[in-house]
Amino acid sequence: MTAATTGDPVILSFIFFMILFLGGIYLMGLAQTLEDFQAIIFCGGLLLTTLSLAFMMRQGGTATKRSNNWAGKATD
Repeated sequence: MTAATTGDPVILSFIFFMILFLGGIYLMGLAQTLEDFQAIIFCGGLLLTTLSLAFMMRQGGTATKRSNNWAGKATD
């Protein structure tokens, strides 16, 4: 099964990535202005940002033409 490289699934996954990524950055910035729970909110924002990047790197069928990104096997 190959992943889509154009069309609605790619757009939806990009929107999902951007919501997670920008939400994580927003939480990290918000933590600086709060008096309580700064560390928890900052770590939550860092986790969201990390998960968003991991989500995009996990997607198969990208320009690198990798079918299984976690296996570490290169394909032609």
